[in-house]
This record gives sequence, C-alpha cells and structure tokens, in this order.
Amino acid sequence: MELGISIYPGHSNKEQDAAYLKLAAKYGCKHVFTCLLSVEGDREGIIKEFRDSIALAHEYGMEVILDTAPSVFQALGVDYDNLSFFKELGADGIRLDECFDSHKEAMMTYNPQGLTIEINAGFGDSYIDNIMCHHPKKDKLSTCFNFYPQRYTAISYSHYRNCCENIKAAGLPISVFINSQVPDSFGPWPVNDGMPTLELHRDLPPDVAARHLFADGMADTVIFANCYASEEEFRQVTAFDPQVLSFKVEKELELVGTEQKILYEASHFVRGDMSEYMARSTQPRVISLPAASPQETQGT
Repeated sequence: MELGISIYPGHSNKEQDAAYLKLAAKYGCKHVFTCLLSVEGDREGIIKEFRDSIALAHEYGMEVILDTAPSVFQALGVDYDNLSFFKELGADGIRLDECFDSHKEAMMTYNPQGLTIEINAGFGDSYIDNIMCHHPKKDKLSTCFNFYPQRYTAISYSHYRNCCENIKAAGLPISVFINSQVPDSFGPWPVNDGMPTLELHRDLPPDVAARHLFADGMADTVIFANCYASEEEFRQVTAFDPQVLSFKVEKELELVGTEQKILYEASHFVRGDMSEYMARSTQPRVISLPAASPQETQGT
C-alpha cells in the first residue's frame, strides 16, 4: 500500500512543483499523477512543460503516470500502437480516462517502450472483462479511479466496492484519490470543491480518508488529487500502519488510569461473533493490568 501525489504543469510553476516533489519524497511517496487532458499546446511545447518535472520525480524514485484519453491521442497525433511520444516525455505509464475498444487497450500493454497502461477503474460495467478477454500483458496493466472536483459528483462507496471486486477478480492493482484540505489547493479544472474519488471523503481530513481506504483492503495506492498537500497532512497520512485498523478517539468523559491503559496499551482484536452495533475487544479481560487506585475505583 503506497502513497502518491499529483502535479499539474501548466496550472502551477516548476519551482512550486519541485518543492512539492521534494516534500513528497521525504514522506515516501512513490507515485506521481499528472494530466494531459486540460493541457493546450503542440507536442514540443508539452514536452518542454512536463519533462523537467518528470525527470525530477524520477530522481526521487517516483513513477509518473500521465492522464490521457482518445481525444488527447488525436490532438497530439499519437496512435495506440506507437506510444513513443509518452516515452519522450519520460512517463512510466499512461492512464486512459476514456475507453478505446478494449482490444486496443490490451494491445497497448505490449508497447515496446514498456509503459504501464492504466485504465479507468470506475465504469462499473464489463469494460475490464472485455480487456481481459484480449489477453493483455497483466504486469503492464493497472487501474485508477477518477477524482471529482464538483461537490456531489463523486462516486458512492457501494459503487466503489462493486468496481473493486471486479478489478480484484482480474488480479489488477487499484489507485484511488483523496484530497488535501489546504485552502486554495487546486487541480486541472476551474471547479474545485475538493477532489476525492468517494463523495463521503470530500470534507474528511486526508488521513481519515486514507485510513478508510486501506482498512477497506481494496486500494493499493492512495493519491493526493489536488495540490499542494501540507507537510502536516503528509505526516498524518504516513503516521499509521496501513495494515492496522486505527481510529481517532473523541472521549465523552475523562478516563481514569486503568481505562487509559485498556484503551491505548492493550491490543484489540475483533471477535468472530461480531455485533452489527459495536466492535468488541475481549483481550483486556484476560491480560494483567495494574489494579485501580482507590481514587480510580471511586470515580468509576
């Protein structure tokens, strides 16, 4: 389970992007998403705009995926059977925001440039099954959901789960977007009410969204969709073990010493006979904890 960021050359400047890449590398980010869908200009101009940032990302050990679509291919004079332009940019892969015809997607995974082909994970139809019918090179095929800058346009959790179950059945990795809550953060489009994949994450702190996605067990990579996330957000998102379910606790009452030890020092495991109303942890009943003081007993 890994963390990624997004940068948007053409909507930012190289100095800010360079500082952001350095910060992201400090916190172990391995993936960079960037977008060609909203970029204007010819091939040479796009190469000039993107190449330096991509090269810097590589210096920090990050892979870079370019968001594209059939319309981008057409505008840049790129054919599905010749992806050398994206290699010229220095990209490690391309994401297809929209469909070709399933056969082309499969054939693209055999590109001699070795680019990863990342397909849109959120359609929820037979698109992925159709691609798999054409026997793609699976180690060069991955999936990534969209982000949604306008409030109430992001997908539901139930749709996300349905899509993920189909993708996991095909044995493909999944990337998902969360958003920074930093004021004035931005993406590639004029509308910006946050940029999550899931609508329920739109107003949540990014570490809460990330913990939910990792606890859910479907996402392989979680990516900050908007920029620039703050260092405190990076610190919080990377402070937890993604393989351990964790919660923030809001206490209704002040806890006494023994209660503090039970809550924060004991290991908690969900029982097999789990209730629909609560998660029960029985370990504190069978481990030795210091006896409560008279003051603690009196206060309980």
